[in-house]
Amino acid sequence: MTTIEYDVVVIGAGPVGENVADRVVRGGLTAAIVERELVGGECSYWACMPTKALLRSASALRAARQLPGAREAVTGDLDVAAVLGRRDSFASHWQDDGQVSWLESAGIALHRGHGRISSARTVEVAGVDGVTTRLTARHAVVVATGSSALLPDIPGLREAAPWSSREAASAGSVPRRLAIIGGGVVAAEMATAFAALGSSVTVLARDGLLPSAEPFAGELVTESLREAGVSVRLGAEAVSVERDASGVVRIGTASGERIEADEVLVAVGRTPNTQDIGLDGIGLAPGAWLAVDDTLRVVGGGEWLYAAGDVNRRVLLTHQGKYQARAVGDVIVARAKGAKVEDGRWGRHVATADERAVPQVVFTDPEIASVGLTAAAAAAAGLRIRVVDYDLGAVAGASLHTDGYKGHARMVVDEDRKVIVGFTLAGPDVAELIHAATIAIVGEVPLDRLWHAVPAYPTVSEVWLRLLETYGR
Repeated sequence: MTTIEYDVVVIGAGPVGENVADRVVRGGLTAAIVERELVGGECSYWACMPTKALLRSASALRAARQLPGAREAVTGDLDVAAVLGRRDSFASHWQDDGQVSWLESAGIALHRGHGRISSARTVEVAGVDGVTTRLTARHAVVVATGSSALLPDIPGLREAAPWSSREAASAGSVPRRLAIIGGGVVAAEMATAFAALGSSVTVLARDGLLPSAEPFAGELVTESLREAGVSVRLGAEAVSVERDASGVVRIGTASGERIEADEVLVAVGRTPNTQDIGLDGIGLAPGAWLAVDDTLRVVGGGEWLYAAGDVNRRVLLTHQGKYQARAVGDVIVARAKGAKVEDGRWGRHVATADERAVPQVVFTDPEIASVGLTAAAAAAAGLRIRVVDYDLGAVAGASLHTDGYKGHARMVVDEDRKVIVGFTLAGPDVAELIHAATIAIVGEVPLDRLWHAVPAYPTVSEVWLRLLETYGR
């Protein structure tokens, strides 16, 4: 068996693993990355990029149809083949040549195959060619293997060959009828996408739609989906699934209803990709989420083992995983060189934003953009809060943006510190507005200072002024 030594070995070449390796190399260390599938990971081929490509064309068409003058210029419906073709291009046609080329240019060694931790600082890679290579790390091993779709124990579900988010994102055709089990972000976005592409969609949302968001967000998206012809069954629970010989899927619910579909998408959560990476050999549980400290070292894994991205369950979002990756790469370099570790709150080597400043956009109609805590989460955290709401459609810029603009804005204020701890926007094209709120929350900008951040007129961002006026100077 060939043994190769590097300063750092990263298991997983998704966006998180790539960013860890890049920061390590930029810091003057050597790095190898191990990948058993496509370099670029879930986000590049089965999640962020292809799913947003599926959604974008319909969003643009809706926007045009809502504006007089533009509406009259629209003479047809979506070209489904063109939408799928554009999606394919954003997924690089499921080829990773470009990503591999980037690794080479960044000076990062790639080892294709399945990586398992065999002992401290050692990863054995079973290559696709059948040859096993031993990689040893002078300083650190980083687990960045991500997560996979969770498949619940519903009788008959596995045998029915359900779609996960992967199959939905890469579907080669649009099913006539699509049933979705789940009510989170994936369920809401894929219901939006496939309804626009022509599917008859049924959503079984046992816990409601977008249950982790502010209540008005789920309500607005539910209303919009129903207007688009989607059957949204709030509180409905799937208890059985079967696919007959003709391919028809039949779903039984707890209420006794039976729903028929041509495909069923399961979107009820994620599970960590840690089942077969050698955790049992170092005293950790296979298949478990990896708990980490503030510098993202694995608790109980020794000073050499780190975990970043979905696998540590702090925040299951690509951009937050990349943020963690930068912190991990930098702290490994600092420790390797004996430099000072900045591990205080908001320090360079910690991922403080994971706690209370996580931005997220749900690309439904309307879009939902949020950062920080919901009102319920802030209250549960023991904060003395004030909730400030405003009709986003009443802002001058919104009325110019779209006729009949319907939306809502909420600001959650920590009354003791007079700073914003949560912000949610619901409305057409609000995704690009959320970073201002992210800066306000991360910077802990006092409300008195925010009065001096004057929004340009007439833009939708004027909602900041309206929220502050509602709060009261």
